[in-house]
Amino acid sequence: MTNERVYKMAFSTVYPLLVQKAERKGRIKSEVDAVICWLTGYDDSGLQVQIVKNVDYETFFNEAPQINPNAAKISGVICGHRVEEIKDPLMQKIRWLDKLVDELAKGKPVEKVLR
Repeated sequence: MTNERVYKMAFSTVYPLLVQKAERKGRIKSEVDAVICWLTGYDDSGLQVQIVKNVDYETFFNEAPQINPNAAKISGVICGHRVEEIKDPLMQKIRWLDKLVDELAKGKPVEKVLR
């Protein structure tokens, strides 16, 4: 899948998949929301607005109030790529989100996931 196709994916389509991934491992939706809000600076209502507006990934991150300054501390491998080495800023943000949800799904406490 090309980066452009990923950028144009509707966040409202991806969001339930992120929640399902976490819920399959015994986590809850509010924990996924907390991770998303921590990374992007959205509050709960802002997150819901973006979902209802059916924005794509690119717009979701471009309209984010503020990417958490500690996001740069996110490291590890997701989809075969080290997140700290991804050059494309938008793809790095997308992979940061994937990595955070992945850590949550693997049982890491929310406090540790949020660095």
